[in-house]
Amino acid sequence: MADPYDPSAPAREAVHEHVTHGFGTVRILPLDARADAGVVHRWVSEERAAFWGMNGLTEDQVAEIYAHMDTLDTHHAHLVVKDGDPVGLLQTYEPEADRVSECYEVRPGDIGVHVLLAPAGHAGSRPGWSAALLSAFASYVLLGLDRRRIVVDPDVRNEKAIARFLRQGFEAGPVVVLPEIDIPDVYLPEKHAQLAFLRREVAFPG
Repeated sequence: MADPYDPSAPAREAVHEHVTHGFGTVRILPLDARADAGVVHRWVSEERAAFWGMNGLTEDQVAEIYAHMDTLDTHHAHLVVKDGDPVGLLQTYEPEADRVSECYEVRPGDIGVHVLLAPAGHAGSRPGWSAALLSAFASYVLLGLDRRRIVVDPDVRNEKAIARFLRQGFEAGPVVVLPEIDIPDVYLPEKHAQLAFLRREVAFPG
């Protein structure tokens, strides 16, 4: 069953809308840290989302993290909605303002992305579901934001996510060690990550 969601509750406009024949309409909304905390907390609390790094946090703590992100110019979070139901979380960031920049040479036009999809058993978790959503994300990031290349850095142990990106046309990069960050309001443990890249000409040839 889909998470309950009233798109009129947090009054906001989609930053991107993507229509796929036979799949539906995907809308990418700015995340409302408080209004969306319940949905996001349910997702990040599941064992499958352990690599997201928020297992064990309370709903208020999750809301605080995204409220802090909302103050940044370089990192942005979005709730992804398909035909009125929330189906994923999309985070974008400027690589040069992130620890990943210590592990690879950032190119002009690069943008970083983190993706968390709705859990297995969701109303839309059928063959082609993930690919359709990732295509919508790529359309927003590469075309809507006019970027040349997406970089992702899934945990090297997250084999499902890595395989999903490679099927989508991402090219595997090096395995790197993202350094620990421990500063006020932000703690990120050291992370062994598999970098992967999606070039615009690969995602949208011609």
